[in-house]
Amino acid sequence: MEHSPGTPSVSELRRIARDVRKSVIRITNAAGSGHPGGSLSSADIMTALYFGLLKHDPKNPHWEGRDIFILSKGHAAPGYYSVLAQAGYIPESELMTLRKLGTRLQGHAHTGVPGVEVSTGSLGQGLSIACGIALAHRLDGRKSRIVVLMSDGENDEGETWEAAMFAAYRKLDTITAFIDRNGIQNDGFTKDILDTSVLEDKWKAFGWNVITINGHDFGEIIHAYSTSLQTKGRPTMIIANTVKGKGVSFMENNPSFHGKAPTADEAAKALKELDRTD
Repeated sequence: MEHSPGTPSVSELRRIARDVRKSVIRITNAAGSGHPGGSLSSADIMTALYFGLLKHDPKNPHWEGRDIFILSKGHAAPGYYSVLAQAGYIPESELMTLRKLGTRLQGHAHTGVPGVEVSTGSLGQGLSIACGIALAHRLDGRKSRIVVLMSDGENDEGETWEAAMFAAYRKLDTITAFIDRNGIQNDGFTKDILDTSVLEDKWKAFGWNVITINGHDFGEIIHAYSTSLQTKGRPTMIIANTVKGKGVSFMENNPSFHGKAPTADEAAKALKELDRTD
């Protein structure tokens, strides 16, 4: 059955997001590799999108009326695959094959997985792809939304700002982008690499409608997305302040878990913590 925009139960969204986080822990531990930190920080955003905001149909992934979701931060694939499994695109049992030889579930988002629109992992490309799709939809008369989930670190990429200029100039108002602003990238804290405190001003200067939210508050996520649907003549950037490793105390705000899987002992501890959350 088609999933369509509505007003989802916040308590239900919290339950799903908790299950997604538990899945991230289990499958990265089983794989012995992967990116748990950014998967955990973006779990609430992806849960809100797939269980209340996006138009999509797990039984017909190529349905023409669907909204398009692009995980530009492709390394958060463990979280994305877990959301897709919860939504019914793939069997939950398949999640344990993450990064295994012969699996569909590669380490970065891959179109071999039902529901995945674009293979991603080379950071900075997602927004450019979204621009192309949005322009094509305009030519075809399609009204679908194109939603991009970016990392804060990929705002270091020049291609991101080329796409930002293009989208604003072409008035691609069917694009809604999220930045998972968790403050950590591969090489450490973003503030020590480039200054991300200026992101709001930069995106506004590039002609975007900019909304800043708590990326773990479902009410704020839903309201911001709904606002973006009503914004005409320019694309919308939702800057979501999040916590890297959200939900697991020893992973939270810890650069070590950007791309390191939990050990068996760490996974057991993490799952106990997540079981105690709402």
